[in-house]
Amino acid sequence: MPFSFADPAAASRPLHLVEAAEAAAFVAGRSDAERAWLDALGFTGALGQIYVLPGLDGAPAGAVFGWGSAATRRRGRFQIARAVADLPSGDWHLEGDLSPREAEEAALGWLLATYRFTRYKSVKTPVARLKAPAGVDAARLLAIAEGEALTRDLINTPAADMGPAELEDAFTTLGRRFGAEIRVIRGDDLLAHGFPMIHAVGRASDRAPRLLDLTWGEAGPRLTLVGKGVCFDTGGLDIKPAASMGLMKKDMGGAATVIGLAHMIMALGLKLRLRVLVPAVENAVGGNAFRPQDILKSRKGLTVEINNTDAEGRLVLADALALADEEKPDLLVSMATLTGAARVAVGPDLAPYFCDDDIIAAALAEAGATIADPLWRLPFWEPYETMIEPGIADLDNAPAGGMAGSITAALFLRRFVTDTPRYAHFDIYGWQPKAEPGRPKGGVGQGARALLEALPGVLGL
Repeated sequence: MPFSFADPAAASRPLHLVEAAEAAAFVAGRSDAERAWLDALGFTGALGQIYVLPGLDGAPAGAVFGWGSAATRRRGRFQIARAVADLPSGDWHLEGDLSPREAEEAALGWLLATYRFTRYKSVKTPVARLKAPAGVDAARLLAIAEGEALTRDLINTPAADMGPAELEDAFTTLGRRFGAEIRVIRGDDLLAHGFPMIHAVGRASDRAPRLLDLTWGEAGPRLTLVGKGVCFDTGGLDIKPAASMGLMKKDMGGAATVIGLAHMIMALGLKLRLRVLVPAVENAVGGNAFRPQDILKSRKGLTVEINNTDAEGRLVLADALALADEEKPDLLVSMATLTGAARVAVGPDLAPYFCDDDIIAAALAEAGATIADPLWRLPFWEPYETMIEPGIADLDNAPAGGMAGSITAALFLRRFVTDTPRYAHFDIYGWQPKAEPGRPKGGVGQGARALLEALPGVLGL
């Protein structure tokens, strides 16, 4: 969806940001009419309070927004986005004491708060536009918002309209827009080209599995992004119960997130060589579905015992990671809606990530905190390696016992990255369970903005 800031030269109304500790002084300093109005409404500056100030002609003269305190603001993010849907149409600017980072978060949150998924239903979109605050890189924020909207749209689209072929179309459309090179391997050709596990997971569906491969950029360090593209996950022969299958349209959230991140990188023209790999499949039930106790041979040569066909994401990622590893990029990142264990550990708001490189891990943590894309580091805990080693194959795709599920999944993936020292894996949720400022209920990107922020330092751009 299109995003825009208000024309910086156009007239605009002020949105006053008023902290609770300053509310009484602010109200006392207004005109008699505004003071009476705000007193009657009980304006205290509590976080999220918003009241329009009427002008002499009856039209809005501005608005006040309760800015709470530093402590209350820390309990959430994109707090100013609370105001967007309640403001009258027209152009607005912020009046308040904001640091450069606060101003950037406010501007981005405002853009993201205007996102609506309208493919199947006409939805009222907020019509209040913000002037980008002074010092904010408006073009960069627009590119980020557009990438995030792409991610949200892809996740929100039901699987009937977002299967492997449709994900390929979105992938190809993005690549063509920015002059990237696209290669796609489909169906049985996956076997001929050495991707047996992608083929095994997707072969039971009448929607052919495929590997999507995008390359862009001619100079600079190599960055490879791998995203899990399971467009719908029934669980396979270990079929999910209905309650667990309800949100499986979002099981391609890793693919959607790396595609949105690729948009940001290419739109901003970062000086790097980008590769994006998406194994796009549907994990279906059928007579030719892969079975529990099957042993699959991977692109890497490692054999994998299948102890649960519902642990399929790590299988398709493994073949794609093996391909990425052959090129030895300067940084390799995988993103996937991989385990329920990650949600149990940190909930839907935090994106766990794994990285052996302490410098990269610290850069990601700092970036996430700086730009309101929260992350939490989990360990590649080597004592658990034996948990993913069954008796008759090299690896087990679903260790028994239910312990440390996110860690054992990450350790499984790391087995396929042997020649690339700098590797990070994100176990994201990709879904906003209830509406929050800047994040309507539905599909959402996680980790992409933090990674984008960290890239200059990590890759020396």
